[in-house]
Amino acid sequence: MQTERIIFSITQLNAEVGQHLAQGFPALWVEGEISNFIRASSGHLYLSLKDAGAQVRCAMFKGRAATLKLAPKNGLKVLVRGKVGLYEPRGEYQFIIEHMEDAGVGALQRQFEELKHTLQAQGLFAPEHKRPLPAFPRCIGVITSPTGAAVRDILNVLKRRCPQIPVVVYPVLVQGEGSKEQIVSAIRQADREQRCDVLIVARGGGSIEDLWSFNEASVAHAIHACSLPVISGVGHEIDFTIADFVADVRAPTPSAAAELVSPDMGALQTHAQRLLWQLQRHQQRRLQHANEHLQRLQQRLANQRPTQRLQQRFQRVDELDLRLRTALNRRLQTHAQRLTHAQTRLHTQSPLRQIRQQQQRLEHWQQALEQRLQQQLGKAQDRLQMQVGKLHALSPLATLERGYSIVRQQAHGAVIKETAPLRLGQSVYTQLKDGGFESIITQIQEIAPN
Repeated sequence: MQTERIIFSITQLNAEVGQHLAQGFPALWVEGEISNFIRASSGHLYLSLKDAGAQVRCAMFKGRAATLKLAPKNGLKVLVRGKVGLYEPRGEYQFIIEHMEDAGVGALQRQFEELKHTLQAQGLFAPEHKRPLPAFPRCIGVITSPTGAAVRDILNVLKRRCPQIPVVVYPVLVQGEGSKEQIVSAIRQADREQRCDVLIVARGGGSIEDLWSFNEASVAHAIHACSLPVISGVGHEIDFTIADFVADVRAPTPSAAAELVSPDMGALQTHAQRLLWQLQRHQQRRLQHANEHLQRLQQRLANQRPTQRLQQRFQRVDELDLRLRTALNRRLQTHAQRLTHAQTRLHTQSPLRQIRQQQQRLEHWQQALEQRLQQQLGKAQDRLQMQVGKLHALSPLATLERGYSIVRQQAHGAVIKETAPLRLGQSVYTQLKDGGFESIITQIQEIAPN
């Protein structure tokens, strides 16, 4: 079986090849030296890029060429980004340039990528470090050049959207020598002062060299260490800097940064009016429902004849009051009778009366006791007189009264009852009725017992 031949026209072939080239090659970066440079009256640029071994034809169309930051010329070594295409009328492949920069910028781009990779590995770009922007900042800080277009754009947007919010501008150099140090110092100053709730770090567009201060590691670390939320608004939408990756929010332009950080007061007022209208409608409905409910309650109350029921309650209260008063009077009378009876019994059994009776008995017993004591005392005195008489009769003094005497060894010494202890010449004392005398024994005469 003969295979059917597919025959292409030259136009079809070039179109097919052009499609395969476009699909097979994504955007590429190519480095080479410009030659055969032509700027057409249409504004398109045509040139060749060559190196020591080969060359390729290139085209850069008017829209892209208008954004160039450099002036292309023969012999200039450049770095371009673009896609491979086919110029179908002649069947020639070419490189369609979308971006062109000086080859020296390519070294900066490699340095940019290396620093980006390093800081990303250190965690400076991590999402968990990103802080949300305040919905209603009390003060907005702007770190940028005080004379550039960026600060004018930012202030115009803030004045239009939220003129009530104060703005603090920290003026810095945004490119050139000393710019990175000023940017770092301004970030730290704003963080230290805490006057603002959010910071905008911004500048207008420019080449990679112009924007390089925002690709410095010191600036990246200052943004990361700042306690305030930071918005990066550096360059144009196509420009990316290290500050964009470290900042909490990246804005494509300085104006967009101002839009992001500022609440639209006009929109907020419109929204507030809408909420107020909704609240009023809601309150009106609630009042209407409450009024309807109140009317239903009033109707129910009227159906229950509250006045008549109150009158009945009043009558019932009067009746209970009368019954209560009667019961109280009856109980008071009963208690009064009991009290009178108790007073009578108390008078009959009065302790004072019993005390008087006992006092009379005590006085009677006291008189009887005194009489008895007098009798007993008289008898005791009689017995005492008898004993005294007996003692007096037996007393040595009574013997002395009858003419006898008592001989002692001394005036108050022992009584001498016999002659045995006596000695001749011994001094003795003789006691008489009314006194005594001492004498010396000159003779001892013993009487023999019978």
